[in-house]
Amino acid sequence: MTSGLTSHLSDVWFSVTDLEVVSGSGAVVTTRDGTQYLDFSSGIAVTSTGHCHPKVVAAIAEQAGRFLHAQANVYRHNLLNPLADRLAEITPDPIEVFFLANSGAEATEGGVKLARQATGRQNVIVFEGSFHGRSMLAMAMTTSKAGYRAGYQPLPAGIFVAPFPTALKFGGDIEAATDHCLAALRHLLVSQTAPAETAAIVIEPVLGEGGYYAAPPRFLRGIEEICREHGILFVADEIQTGFARTGRMFAVEHSGVRPDILLMAKGIASGFPISAIGASAEVMSRWPRGSHGGTYGGNPVGCAAALATIDVLTEPGFLGHVEARGQQLRAGLEKAAADDPGVAEVRGLGLMVAVEVVDPATGRPDATRVSAVLRSCLEEGGLILMGAGSYGNIVRFMPPLIVSEAEVDRAVDAFATALRKTRG
Repeated sequence: MTSGLTSHLSDVWFSVTDLEVVSGSGAVVTTRDGTQYLDFSSGIAVTSTGHCHPKVVAAIAEQAGRFLHAQANVYRHNLLNPLADRLAEITPDPIEVFFLANSGAEATEGGVKLARQATGRQNVIVFEGSFHGRSMLAMAMTTSKAGYRAGYQPLPAGIFVAPFPTALKFGGDIEAATDHCLAALRHLLVSQTAPAETAAIVIEPVLGEGGYYAAPPRFLRGIEEICREHGILFVADEIQTGFARTGRMFAVEHSGVRPDILLMAKGIASGFPISAIGASAEVMSRWPRGSHGGTYGGNPVGCAAALATIDVLTEPGFLGHVEARGQQLRAGLEKAAADDPGVAEVRGLGLMVAVEVVDPATGRPDATRVSAVLRSCLEEGGLILMGAGSYGNIVRFMPPLIVSEAEVDRAVDAFATALRKTRG
């Protein structure tokens, strides 16, 4: 039966571009007409080793010839334990036992299930500007943009929101912001969700969709202290920040905190859909056998892609490359924006970098200009970027981690041109 539609594909996805790509290599994607674009979106920070890294492609092809689907409840394939072992090697202490799933939202949901089972408590604290996924519980935990939640109420209960410290909101004083937000978190625990009812505090060490604001190290250490004081589990959502994106294998390493539960996805397998929930052996042992699962969790092709990706990310000098290219990118963007009163801040860790744009006359977020900058970068500079932030006034740069020095220079040039052309 036909309906006269021009396409039978759902139109629910928001489109950053109208490009129809046919191939990708490294930091470049090619469209059907042969045009090449520099991809600084990485499929939303996913293609950590670049598009079609040869080691990842070879591992996928080899595994696809052996097993496409070996369901974990029925039988165990021979890459499950090796992947868990490799994750144990690269994740921060005390993370050492892993459950494998398919997506970031699944990891979020599973992590909260684990926290509730492990503590016998119900409530969860998240932070302003957070993004934890699109499924119902993950959506209830997401506060970065009303559009992610619009039309879906009532959402699951038991979610409480604390403020997240950003320097711009406190006149540039990040120490005052940290003090205020830690005090507000403690107030939340006496005014809205008692510690005895609070299973977990869940935080992105760097807000993703919320605008690439890095949590101050002292703030993360303060959260850890509060968690230890009250027996609350500290959950680090590293779905976007993990796997070398910030110049460390995981962003919590910048502050030295020790999460009880670690959520991972995106860059774990260079584009193949797989995710992981990590915890200490003691916490994971409190998850009753059979109380969680999934048909596709631990897919053998996904495990092969993840193992190959981790091999690339742990090559000698790789993290140093990410740091160097991140410094180059930030320096170039700061130079491009030096005389532009509409640029409020250039910030970032590693290759997770943002430029915040405001109206210089009012100081208010300028989403209109950001849209024009993104369009100029794409149409005139051949550069794919994405926006972010609750107000849509942030340009984010998340290139593949293998990006070259020349490609960073090209991206900076395209952005600088876009800034000049959109300046009022």
